[in-house]
Amino acid sequence: MGSCPSVKNILVLDLEGKRVAVKYHSDEWPSASSKLAFEKSVFVKTQKTGAKAEEADVVMFDGYIVVYKFIEDLQFFVTGGEEENELILASVLQGFSDAVGILLRNKVDKRTALENLDLIFLCIDEVVDGGIVLETDANVIAEKVSGHGLEGPGSYAEQSVTQAFAVAKQHFMRSLLN
Repeated sequence: MGSCPSVKNILVLDLEGKRVAVKYHSDEWPSASSKLAFEKSVFVKTQKTGAKAEEADVVMFDGYIVVYKFIEDLQFFVTGGEEENELILASVLQGFSDAVGILLRNKVDKRTALENLDLIFLCIDEVVDGGIVLETDANVIAEKVSGHGLEGPGSYAEQSVTQAFAVAKQHFMRSLLN
């Protein structure tokens, strides 16, 4: 019986290989310097491949499978172990990058990404948790991040506050009437 598909990290880098948004789900890079070194090596390796814009490509190096794509001036990467299925990693990358596109209204560039970094990190959290793939459908991811998913137009927190005010109002009215 196989294990659940897992992701080692999700990276969003700019055209110079600098971090825009990154999240690691593995202890294989214990220090910040080892993470930066990995990001630099991924960046250098993928620059040499000549991948076409907005098409996912796969590269294997240092025992990892890296699926990546370039959109405008951003580079999206999903890394898995050498035993992972490239198609699953590609669907994670596609779902994540498409959800970012939906949330940023198809204006996926470094400036817009930095202005909406919270949404990008929420997307990462909706796609992968602790390395385990949770969701790959871009529309579902975007709905969950935007707070307009199955719970309706407001989030659970907003509904809880509204309910709390309603209960408090009822108690107040009862105390005035007694």
